[in-house]
Amino acid sequence: MIEKASSKAIRELPEDDVAKSVSRRNFIKGVITSGVAVSSASYLFRASSLLHGQQSAAVVGLRLITLNVNGQQRRVDAMKQETLASTLRYKLGLTGTKLGCDRAECGSCTVLIDDVPYYSCSVLTHTVRGRKVVTIEGLASADGTLHPVQQGVIDEQGFQCAFCMPGFIMTTVGYLKTNPNPTRQELAQGISGNLCRCQDYDKILTAMMRGAENLRRSNLG
Repeated sequence: MIEKASSKAIRELPEDDVAKSVSRRNFIKGVITSGVAVSSASYLFRASSLLHGQQSAAVVGLRLITLNVNGQQRRVDAMKQETLASTLRYKLGLTGTKLGCDRAECGSCTVLIDDVPYYSCSVLTHTVRGRKVVTIEGLASADGTLHPVQQGVIDEQGFQCAFCMPGFIMTTVGYLKTNPNPTRQELAQGISGNLCRCQDYDKILTAMMRGAENLRRSNLG
């Protein structure tokens, strides 16, 4: 209604007044359009600055530290809130450490820290400085000979998809350091913190028992 009334009023004005009115309207439209453009540019600038600030903050949060991983001194940039699992996988390339639940429930990310099994998804990287970290990649000997527990898994074909197997192996290796000659029930209890998505626990346990036997034989030899 307002637009129609304005158009009618313009038609009733003298020609010079009509031209002035139209020019005034175009001028107002131009001001409004310019304002929107400036406002949009300002918003984008602020967003860009904020994003840049976040990236800068992330860079500032990085800290160069040295870790003892698989017998080697590895230097890596890590944030204060960064987990050991993330550092091992994404910065050191040790992808044998699997990320399953990422909240300390499945055990797929288990590594040894000073010979004790830990869920690496729940350990902050900077807390392991000065300690010895061993991943599944560090179990085999320098000549490529598998660790006795790894060989036990091969001997018994103790896996299906094998996603969880590195965690089971690392947990078993750590447990056998405290109890090298466990019963089947004792070993089942010792590795009970690890879950298998295929649920083939009997076969896994048989493989771990074979690994324990292989380890005892190798120590006797």
